[in-house]
Amino acid sequence: MKIIGIIPSRYTSTRFPGKPLVDIGGKTMIKRVYEQASKSKSLSQVIVATDDERIFNEVKSFDGNVVMTSAEHKNGTERCAEVAANIDADVVINIQGDEPFIEPSQIDALAECFSEPSTQIATLVRVIDWDDELRIPSRIKVVLNNFREAMYFSRSIIPNPVSHFHRDELVFYLHVGIYGFRKNILLDVVKLEPTQLEITESLEQLRWLENGYKIKCGFTGHSGTAIDTPEDLENLDLDSLA
Repeated sequence: MKIIGIIPSRYTSTRFPGKPLVDIGGKTMIKRVYEQASKSKSLSQVIVATDDERIFNEVKSFDGNVVMTSAEHKNGTERCAEVAANIDADVVINIQGDEPFIEPSQIDALAECFSEPSTQIATLVRVIDWDDELRIPSRIKVVLNNFREAMYFSRSIIPNPVSHFHRDELVFYLHVGIYGFRKNILLDVVKLEPTQLEITESLEQLRWLENGYKIKCGFTGHSGTAIDTPEDLENLDLDSLA
């Protein structure tokens, strides 16, 4: 089974323009993501997908694989699909371009989900205790069925216990935003129209669930270190992540 990793990367960003090219301890963010992804034992190839010449040239400068894509894509999934359509691969892993310290083991854990032939789409989750993080809308929560498949994702607390007694018996999961797709499934889901649940929660994966696709969930103990804003970069402790 051939598994490739694609890193969608765009220069324009409402909250942090030019984010892929910011310097993090002497390396650009996109270089750090690329280097970490390249350490995965599961990937036969890592490719950056971008619509910006500055990012293209940066990846070329460290001899990385990069493909120019359309500027019309609405999200990273569509950008990955454009690249994947022209590559021989069985599974495509969409690696977030703002995770400069992604653990290669996370990519391997996601790839392992595809050892089950029935897996269409896969993502990662981590267990979290009942605490304030559950109440943060940007922390996406997910509930699973008995087959480790996602039943629903939400910015709200799910499940929402009606009493302290029930709360103590529940396991809460946070979503870790990395996805894997069978190539044919990826090429199918980008053709789907936005759905009401997706629009309501602003979560693309709900579109897939509403259309009957199954999302297998692998487990990780790593929370990730996404850089979404300039403040995230300022608060980054490089020593603790070295």
